[in-house]
Amino acid sequence: MASPGAGHLIPMAELARRLVELGFSATILTFTNLSAPLDQLLPSLAASVATAALPAVRMDDLPANAHDGRVLVELIRRSLPNIRDLVRSINNSSTGAAPLAALVPDFLCSMALPIAAELGVPGYVFFPSNLAMVALTRHIVELHEGAAFGEYRDVAVPLELPGGVSLSGADIPDAFRGSFTNPRYSKLVELVRSYRLADGILVNTLYDMEPATAEAFEQLAAEQAAGASAFAYPPVFPVGPFVRPPDPDEAAAGASTPCLEWLDRQPTGSVVYVAFGSGGALSVEQTAELAAGLEASGQRFLWVVRMSSLDGRGIRDDDDPLTWLPEGFLERTRGRGLAVAAWAPQVRVLCHPATAVFVSHCGWNSTLESVGSGVPMLAWPLYAEQRMNAVILEEKLGVALRVPAAREDDRCFVTCYGIATAVKELVEGGQKLWRRAENLQKAGAHAWSPYGPSRRVLEEVAFKLKAALGREK
Repeated sequence: MASPGAGHLIPMAELARRLVELGFSATILTFTNLSAPLDQLLPSLAASVATAALPAVRMDDLPANAHDGRVLVELIRRSLPNIRDLVRSINNSSTGAAPLAALVPDFLCSMALPIAAELGVPGYVFFPSNLAMVALTRHIVELHEGAAFGEYRDVAVPLELPGGVSLSGADIPDAFRGSFTNPRYSKLVELVRSYRLADGILVNTLYDMEPATAEAFEQLAAEQAAGASAFAYPPVFPVGPFVRPPDPDEAAAGASTPCLEWLDRQPTGSVVYVAFGSGGALSVEQTAELAAGLEASGQRFLWVVRMSSLDGRGIRDDDDPLTWLPEGFLERTRGRGLAVAAWAPQVRVLCHPATAVFVSHCGWNSTLESVGSGVPMLAWPLYAEQRMNAVILEEKLGVALRVPAAREDDRCFVTCYGIATAVKELVEGGQKLWRRAENLQKAGAHAWSPYGPSRRVLEEVAFKLKAALGREK
């Protein structure tokens, strides 16, 4: 069951595909409200993976200014009866279908876990993010162990997570910043507490990207099993990376786009790819700084331009974002730069021999796609857990250089000078980062090889599920 958004649907679909390879049938439940059509997000979804869209629920009674988190929580809560009915229908043996082996909601849909208990089947939470994010949610749960009803405790700063990840206050995701400054903190605490209802947590990461954190979770699980820890938490399974692969049929048919054709004409390892994901959009002011920085860097670039309506300029969703670029920018950079509106085939761009560097918001999907292509990153986190991801990528893995923020009151704002300097530094002198990115690329390819660590971990989960059904082989 995937909550709305490409960053949740795509890895969930890849998890479903892997489970089919291990002998299960899989059905992905999606929400009609807020979700783009599956055929737009998952064009290469395996034919063996079924999909089922939950009926739309009424949402127009919510305040017009309701924040996205509240809308999503209400959508899931109001959909629970439909989820229960649909899951029961799948589990109805009278239909002749195989019995239900498990219910796997993603981390935002965990309020559906009691349905698994009602049906007497295992429930696993899927994290499309990394082990550090799981460690952060575990810390919140443990912090509130024994807290009275309505008591919410703030995290300590700096925050030390299992595996040696140290977060400053600025790098802790906004939603986790504490009860005194964040009115939604109480909802977050209740959400992450619900993860304790799960039989396990499946995580879209691989051991080599977070080895110390993976080992810390193994140690915590061993202590819990031995009775050395009174704090109970579900076992954690790193089973990724789940990245949508390039469509082989599309490549074989010679399908292309203007940006891929443009890349074909560029020298190997010469292009800076700039994109901020499906939810990342810059203000007009920041877009102007980015344009000036790319121009001043003197480097070739491919830029996926998205715009924001947050700076009062009256931008509409149907505006062409290229019209908001600085006057004369496209003409001055013609030949060595290409700007495209809203979208590019990112996996194919990152895999292209001409692509050298990825200027990224550090969303985990984009991170895994970059690692899978052996491309180092300029880390420019914007929201959610992206600053935490940037810490891991720069300080723990050495595959990213962080673009320096220029304003204390806006941790995302970067000047043209900062952009130009960082781009040139990485393109012209980032050999160490390139080597590390190539090593991680090999580790990612190995993770799901026949004897890879992620395959073995998911096979372990699959064996448990089959044993519960009497299908050990």
